[in-house]
Amino acid sequence: MEGAGGQCSSGGSRDPDVVCQKRAFKVKLPEPLVQLACSRHHCAFPVDCSELCVWNTATAQPLRLSGHHHSISALSFGSKINPLLLCSASRERVIVWNIDECTQKVQEGFTPRGIVIGTLLGMVLHVRFSPDDQQVAVCAGNQIYMLSAKNEAILAELDGHLAPVTAAEFCTWEKSVLISVSEDRTFKVWDYSTGKLMYQSGIITSFPLLSLLVDEENKQIITGCGEGQLWIFSLISDHNYRCITHINLKKEQAKFCNKLWKSGKELGEGQNTSKLRKTDNMAPEGSVETSLPVLLIEHCDFSVCFHNEENMYSALNTSYFWIGTSTGLLIINLENFELEAFLSYKDYSDLSIRFARSCALTRKAVNGKVLCLITSMFEDMVAVLEVNLAALVRTQHSDFLPHGNENSLSVIARCSLLKNSPLCKGLKKNMEEPSSKTLGLKSRVKDQPLVFHNKIKSSGYTEAPRMTMFSPNNNLKKKNVSKWKTNCKCQNKEYPSESYPPVNYKKEVSVTSKPTPIFCVQHSGDGKMLACGLADSTVRILSSNLTDMYNVFTGHDSAVNSVGWSHDKKWLVSASEDRTLRVWSVCNKEPALILGKEKFHKAVRFAQFYFIDAFVLLCCGAEFHLLSLHLDTAKDDLKRYKQRSVCNLVQKFPMASTVEITSLSAVNDFYSYIVLTAGSNRALEVFDLNAGCSTAVISEVHTRSVHQICQNKGSSFSTQQSEAYNLFMTTAAGDGIKLWDLRTLR
Repeated sequence: MEGAGGQCSSGGSRDPDVVCQKRAFKVKLPEPLVQLACSRHHCAFPVDCSELCVWNTATAQPLRLSGHHHSISALSFGSKINPLLLCSASRERVIVWNIDECTQKVQEGFTPRGIVIGTLLGMVLHVRFSPDDQQVAVCAGNQIYMLSAKNEAILAELDGHLAPVTAAEFCTWEKSVLISVSEDRTFKVWDYSTGKLMYQSGIITSFPLLSLLVDEENKQIITGCGEGQLWIFSLISDHNYRCITHINLKKEQAKFCNKLWKSGKELGEGQNTSKLRKTDNMAPEGSVETSLPVLLIEHCDFSVCFHNEENMYSALNTSYFWIGTSTGLLIINLENFELEAFLSYKDYSDLSIRFARSCALTRKAVNGKVLCLITSMFEDMVAVLEVNLAALVRTQHSDFLPHGNENSLSVIARCSLLKNSPLCKGLKKNMEEPSSKTLGLKSRVKDQPLVFHNKIKSSGYTEAPRMTMFSPNNNLKKKNVSKWKTNCKCQNKEYPSESYPPVNYKKEVSVTSKPTPIFCVQHSGDGKMLACGLADSTVRILSSNLTDMYNVFTGHDSAVNSVGWSHDKKWLVSASEDRTLRVWSVCNKEPALILGKEKFHKAVRFAQFYFIDAFVLLCCGAEFHLLSLHLDTAKDDLKRYKQRSVCNLVQKFPMASTVEITSLSAVNDFYSYIVLTAGSNRALEVFDLNAGCSTAVISEVHTRSVHQICQNKGSSFSTQQSEAYNLFMTTAAGDGIKLWDLRTLR
């Protein structure tokens, strides 16, 4: 075994301490090698097919162990540090080594020996210690053998896979539960104490499953295949092993690279934007696109990135895990299933290995650094790497750290309106005094003299009286004011922050006499009224306790897609499939404003008031419209058919690369320039109406088109920090709910 000295690599990194190659060994690797092993300060790998080397990173001393006669194919360290156990497996035997005893034997001049716990089990691809280090699961061929870690005894044989078993993991919170994956593309859940099969999945993918991780914190399993795909399944008892999500590593890596490239971050002298974009998934012209086999899945101690920061990042309790592939290492966030950072071997010129055949990682970081062991795909070489996790994240993703970027997006308006802003233009039009022809007002009477002689003064019949003609009667009883007018003036009580949200079922009523689908529901800001849009083309207003029906609006010719309250709770806007938009006064039956079919070429999917009732936003096809409006419910006695409300189109905003906008959201309770749109292309686009343009696009927000965007628009019952308004949620059919932060677009 030939060893090369340690060398620090700075190629392709702004921080020269991202990766340090501690040692490289020239060895003779066995052909079927699948599993390497890493512990806190130890690395284990075969050096001459049947001979084993345990390298101590603290002392830089190798420990050579002999006992196998065939090629070693799988290695694994035990869960405990004292004593530290190592299991090595080959075709003819499985051996457990006590590293402390072996080291002492070598120092005393004796040959270290291990305990043979299994013989002639076949080709072993994976071994794993139980959490208490008392048992060892050995994956040999299509079977899993449960062996005692202290003597040669087969405790159980688990037979059921139709192809070689590639990985097995113990469930730490469930006694006697083992999970396995196989080249037959399924995973199985076993009770190894009885040898019974508890669950068998269907075929997950067209590629063999290679790796497996059991996430104890979230009670999930994560498995990866030979084509860069990850599947995450729930192990919670009443979830029936349902699939939570599916991750395509190639797409995530390409998305991450595009985000870094577009953000224009400083990448250092050794790494430029063109190099960053040429990842394994974005192969340049003339090159061969490589696969991305998932060789390893391991927990990531991500909190080390922020232990020196003054302000801790809010998501430190989030789970992260490493993905080891043939081309590099990736860090995945288990809460949002996004790529946080990645390390490509070929971007670091000082590394001896560019393509890995197998890899292993330590679960816990030591002084913020993680030990990584990789073998070469094309050479007989093993390299021990030390990865500085904090430096890696800072190099590629500085948005994690709370630097307070002033240029980040904000829902709350932080500057005045620009002169060329569409909002400013719309407000100017709205503030102009409408002509008498537009509003149907009678001409004002001019002050003229009563006689034809100019020298005679007018009687002043148009002027206000100079003296008090009578004194008001202050003893009159107050008139009964309608309950509706006083609703907006009442003060709401603060919702107690220590209380849980209301989740208990209270009441159910039928809105109509016959079954009718309700397409949209919207609460008023004070929480007292509820507006519903129905499939029978009506809009109904109910009390929030579902006891009274305040009003029913009829006039649409088709189903009502959306309803929205004004800020003062006096108006309601509705959009329908009949390609019309109507604004209703809550106290009247007739609409105050109607925009007909000639205005829109498609159905209006969504409409709402905006900028504290100064505008109306609506979606039509692949664009949304910004409309300024003036509402007036008064009627001219001679022209009662003519509406006196005025509505003008300010500007249309098209959403990029989509056929139809499926959802829109903006804040109306305070001044905000931000409008969020989601399209049929599964993307989400952020518009800044002060600048009058699109500012950001998030691609592939969900696996399906987003049908609802829910912003934190504030509440009459609670006070919040200003930064809390930058949070919003999206949901898509069959793909759950995601919580986003507008400041980081994550």
